[in-house]
Amino acid sequence: MTIKKIILASHNKGKIKEISELLQPYRIEVVSAVELNLPDVEETGTTFEENARLKAVELAKISGEFCLADDSGLCVDALGGRPGVYSARYAPERDFDKGIDKLLAELKATHSENKNAHFSCVIALAHPHTLNCQTFEGRVDGILVDEKRGENGFGYDPIFVPNEGNHRTFAEMSNEEKSKISHRGRALAQFIRSLQEWNK
Repeated sequence: MTIKKIILASHNKGKIKEISELLQPYRIEVVSAVELNLPDVEETGTTFEENARLKAVELAKISGEFCLADDSGLCVDALGGRPGVYSARYAPERDFDKGIDKLLAELKATHSENKNAHFSCVIALAHPHTLNCQTFEGRVDGILVDEKRGENGFGYDPIFVPNEGNHRTFAEMSNEEKSKISHRGRALAQFIRSLQEWNK
């Protein structure tokens, strides 16, 4: 199985840029759902894997191409793992600046000293003919800080310090630094290893 083109099932500019850059060295044409005016598939699953599969299969069916989708989110220990799969919808009007303010206020209201959190990501690749899906999972553990730091990244990156991050938030790292240790970078690394086997 040789893959030369992939439809990326995302309307999130940050995700599109991050995934496209990571796949660039493998000579695969990456086209986003936005560019093809494909729908933003509703995430009705209760797990990251369910949502990733949903999006990948639906757009593979519509486009007739291999489709890559991811679902990811921030899971905060003191909030019982929330916002989790609802991370994007947790942010008012999907504005992550407001989402961060909301999350920090909710965390403060718990009066908990526990700042532990992790990002999870599941990537699904759907075959255009069989609609079979293969999934790849990545996770990064860290802590939350009380105020936004850094100008890079997207989503909740400005308040998340990964354990391997030398006390910097994801938003204080370059894209390359972040990709080496991020949840999405780790899931994509698994996907790329499989891709290299398929494209031999």
